[in-house]
Amino acid sequence: MWRYRGQQRPDFASVPGPGQESVWDYPRPPVLVADARLVEVRDQGVLIARTRAAQRVLETASPPTFYLPRSDVDLSHLVAIAGHSRCEWKGVASYWALISDPDQGAIGWSYEEPDEAFEALRGALSFYPARLDCRVDGEPVRAQPGGFYGGWVTAEIVGPFKGEAGTGNW
Repeated sequence: MWRYRGQQRPDFASVPGPGQESVWDYPRPPVLVADARLVEVRDQGVLIARTRAAQRVLETASPPTFYLPRSDVDLSHLVAIAGHSRCEWKGVASYWALISDPDQGAIGWSYEEPDEAFEALRGALSFYPARLDCRVDGEPVRAQPGGFYGGWVTAEIVGPFKGEAGTGNW
């Protein structure tokens, strides 16, 4: 199991139960882990993406972010939008909106030219569970707290999570 910067889990972190993971055991820098569970993304009942070939990014203090292969995403529902951000690990992110409502803003993002360590994410898309119905093996995903992060909170992980009140200095 990964350990926070090679150290023990902080005292304030929740202790995971059977079948759970603590985000405080995830590494920094983050790692990419294949996930064969069924991942589905919908907008108002319309299937946008479905895969059993997701990649999870695991990073200290954050819920996993699921990336879906572009071949498993119905791009007819999406449009690339202006704007970029830079992740110190993955590179420059590009953003996507629903073609039916591009003014809603970004509902997902991708790394078209990721940094070398995250080459496996090239062209894969991740989605904000606060804006779409995201599910892992049928379990509805809860959004990571805060407006910026796109982590997927499921029953299998415990925090506290980056983005919650009082975590601005993490």
